[in-house]
Amino acid sequence: MMATQEKQAVGQKALKKKGWIRAYKWLILRRISQLSILALFLAGPLFGLWIVKGNMASSLTLEVLPLSDPYVMLQGLMSGNFPVAEGLIGVVIVVAFYLLVGGRVYCSWVCPVNIVTDAAAWVRRKLGLKVSSPFSRSTRYWLLGLTLILPPITGAIVWELFNPVSLMFRGIIFGMGWAWMVIIAIFLFDVFISQRGWCGHLCPVGAFYSLLGTKSILRVSASNREQCDDCNDCFVICPEPKVIRPALKGADNGIGPMIDESNCTNCGRCIDICDVDVFSFSSRFKS
Repeated sequence: MMATQEKQAVGQKALKKKGWIRAYKWLILRRISQLSILALFLAGPLFGLWIVKGNMASSLTLEVLPLSDPYVMLQGLMSGNFPVAEGLIGVVIVVAFYLLVGGRVYCSWVCPVNIVTDAAAWVRRKLGLKVSSPFSRSTRYWLLGLTLILPPITGAIVWELFNPVSLMFRGIIFGMGWAWMVIIAIFLFDVFISQRGWCGHLCPVGAFYSLLGTKSILRVSASNREQCDDCNDCFVICPEPKVIRPALKGADNGIGPMIDESNCTNCGRCIDICDVDVFSFSSRFKS
């Protein structure tokens, strides 16, 4: 019972001190970003408003700006399919963006499946469930390797047959069908089997972008870590809690306040949830 009460109390201090808007500021902005990006892609096929043509793998915005997913492009190359010049330009633009703002920003600010996994985490906290994952966090990197091995063997981008983001996009347009089963399975998996199991342990897309953003400039920093009162809310709410401790507790060991771990998704929830404003967005170039 105590565990359940503690879980339900997460964020209450921030709500009382900062108010609802500031306590959910970055979460609100993420939802606006995720839903807006999804709406732009769906506006054409559903309503004939072609601001963006294509999908999250490859698109053209306002007939001018090409954007291509470097992960999908790499799989295509591995399968023997070479992109046109527009596709290569799109990859360069996307790679440059994520090198700047952080690779796994895709996971928290773009990917619509993140809404599902965040909902699962909320349900799990409300139910007071404690579930440890049967999978190592390195499993996603093994799956990433598998998705790159299969294309030269099969001559096809095999991952796109199972990618829940692609399934969700196609399902909204053509009818969800078994895509509902995949989305529901991810939700139930995260609630009852593995805490943050899909995004944190299995998804090869997140693994790819974590490698891409290893040295990205935009980072979260525990710049006011001396104000920490050990409430533990940031560890509970963070989708990758292991990335917090070195920056938050490393002062005695000479570790700087910057969260330098590439698996940080720059979601900003630690900033929202902290009532003493320990965390903030910062630059890699700041100490």
